[in-house]
Amino acid sequence: MGNKKVSLSIVRNFETVTDPRILLKTTHKLVEVIAIAICAVICGADKWTQVEEYGKANQGWLKTILELPNGIPSHDTFGRIFSKLDPMVFQMVFQRCFQTWIREVFEITGGQVIAIDGKTLRRSHHKKSNKSAIHMVYAWAAENSILLGQIKTEEKSNEITAIPELLDMLAIKGCIITIDAMGCQSKIQEKEADYILAVKDNQGSLRKALSKV
Repeated sequence: MGNKKVSLSIVRNFETVTDPRILLKTTHKLVEVIAIAICAVICGADKWTQVEEYGKANQGWLKTILELPNGIPSHDTFGRIFSKLDPMVFQMVFQRCFQTWIREVFEITGGQVIAIDGKTLRRSHHKKSNKSAIHMVYAWAAENSILLGQIKTEEKSNEITAIPELLDMLAIKGCIITIDAMGCQSKIQEKEADYILAVKDNQGSLRKALSKV
């Protein structure tokens, strides 16, 4: 699928995000700001200045899918617009839109390896507000190097309940799922996939039992 078709899919899926700004005072369309930011992040940008640089460097191509009546937003504008979005609401809408987009541009084929794992985001904790670090459980398509979905959990121990919820979001029939032994639950068997479960030292009793087989 060409880059243009992928980008058009981004625009179509994210145009449902509610714009919190006063529309009469806006210079850039919200969906276009989001589309540029997503494309920039996919290409490795992790700062608003880099998002702006990406937009300006690829403005000619971006104008084939976006209107851009006022050009590329400044890095301050990107930051200001995203700061106005309600984090909780945007996370829910963004996750739904992102999953819809992924389903459109990527087809999960039978026999494909999908890795389920958890990761704590660096510097996501906030000591002053007593906010713990953010822990994500995600599904990764190994062959195509693409994130199929993810779920936020409060603590690593909550992966046990998050894994079945994540699998429910995916069409994984016939795929090979790799996962830690904590994912060995009856619920995951309902998804009609094959599983490779890794048993680590922190599952002492199970590891000891398996070593005798």
